[in-house]
Amino acid sequence: MSWLPQLSPFTVVLIPMVGAAAIALAARSTRAGFAISWLTSAAFLVSVWGLAGPVLSGDVIEQAVWEILPGMAIAFSIEPLGMLFALLAATLWILATPYAIGYMSHGGYSSLARFFACYAIALGAAAGIAFADNLLTMFVFYEILSVSTYPLVAHDGTDKAKRGARTYLALLLLTSIGFWLPAMIWTWAATGSMTFVSGGIMAGHVDPAAGSILLVLFLFGTGKAALMPFHRWLPAAMVAPTPVSALLHAVAVVKAGVFVALKLAIYIFGLDYLKTLWSTDLVLYVATFTMLVASLVALHQDNLKARLAYSTVSQLSYIVIGAMLASSLAAIGGGMHMLMHGFGKITLFFCAGAIYLASKKTRVSELDGLGRRMPITMTAFFIGALCVIGLPPTGGLWSKWHLVSGAYDSGYALVLAAYLISTLLNIAYLLPPVVRAFLKPLPSGESTGFKEAPWLCVIPLSLTALGTLVLFFLAQSSFELMARIFSGGNG
Repeated sequence: MSWLPQLSPFTVVLIPMVGAAAIALAARSTRAGFAISWLTSAAFLVSVWGLAGPVLSGDVIEQAVWEILPGMAIAFSIEPLGMLFALLAATLWILATPYAIGYMSHGGYSSLARFFACYAIALGAAAGIAFADNLLTMFVFYEILSVSTYPLVAHDGTDKAKRGARTYLALLLLTSIGFWLPAMIWTWAATGSMTFVSGGIMAGHVDPAAGSILLVLFLFGTGKAALMPFHRWLPAAMVAPTPVSALLHAVAVVKAGVFVALKLAIYIFGLDYLKTLWSTDLVLYVATFTMLVASLVALHQDNLKARLAYSTVSQLSYIVIGAMLASSLAAIGGGMHMLMHGFGKITLFFCAGAIYLASKKTRVSELDGLGRRMPITMTAFFIGALCVIGLPPTGGLWSKWHLVSGAYDSGYALVLAAYLISTLLNIAYLLPPVVRAFLKPLPSGESTGFKEAPWLCVIPLSLTALGTLVLFFLAQSSFELMARIFSGGNG
């Protein structure tokens, strides 16, 4: 990949921001806005992949942008976990762009310039989080991500959409400002640093009692990880158009949450230090509770998007558990699941949107026989479901394998059992839509003709489904990238 341009991290972060400004300036021309969206997502993908080569070669890429105070700066650096998150966001964005264009155009939505500009800002904020060198930089871009996605959630303009968006933003800001910000200031005061360092910065500076409180503040302050009871923003955001749901659940927002959880565990606390904290088990069991309860709630949701939303709440806790097990194997599994779940869940949301566009159906109970009319979409849904469940031949098998192995090696029998029970619940709520679509007859009087969504929607969902299959064979690459974090023996 040496032939790709190697830009500075901040330049890569600015690409979507500049694209958003260009989209806003071209607001009078919908076609120009679409073209700029395409070009911006393509430029972002190329620039992120351009940085991947040096990182894979072991190079350290660092950039300080603005030193606010001595030792306190807006700065960027790229390590393997951040590279994995950035690659996920860039790859899925270029597929989400045509899907969003097709969906929003055929759905009759207005204010498309505002929509695609905020979409681009959100991806730029995700890149800023991925490449952040310290807690301050991460916090700034974390808040930009929250604010930039608020107009997307409220895009419909209905009272229901506005209420959902207010809940979304209020909970995310409440947790980050109320918990994360004080924890960040406390960390700075106690350690004299906010910089991410492999092995963490707490040991030798913060006693375990204080460190336990800091862990609780940081993990619940990361509201985007959707730990109960601060998870309601996620189902509330289901009022948004489906391309936004896909952005929230697969690409930027929730992946930012679990990325932050992993980053804090590895680079602020350190896995060895985590083992000394009483609150590590507390957060671990809260995440385990969230994983199981959200799966049970998903099982009883007839609305397809609501079912997928609670599925996301559950799946995010898989990754948080991977971080809190304080095991390098489990942490690697968590990073891999961030990638695998991203492809699987965006496929499911793409399919839910395609089903709505083509048939106006939103409920699982309405899907009888739909596989005869929409065979491509429902096949993709089946593949995406297999990935989220963790079954072959999809990449989800390998991420869950490493998470389960990490729980086993760490001696957490309860967590191991919870992983297995949750996987059975995944089967129980994700396969019925497929069974209904392919094995039940169409309702009497309903047309039997082939009717898929617009091809701008069908092609992306087919490619993301294919991606889950490709990741089954390329899982070793993501494992090796994550393993680089611990090559020095941490964990």
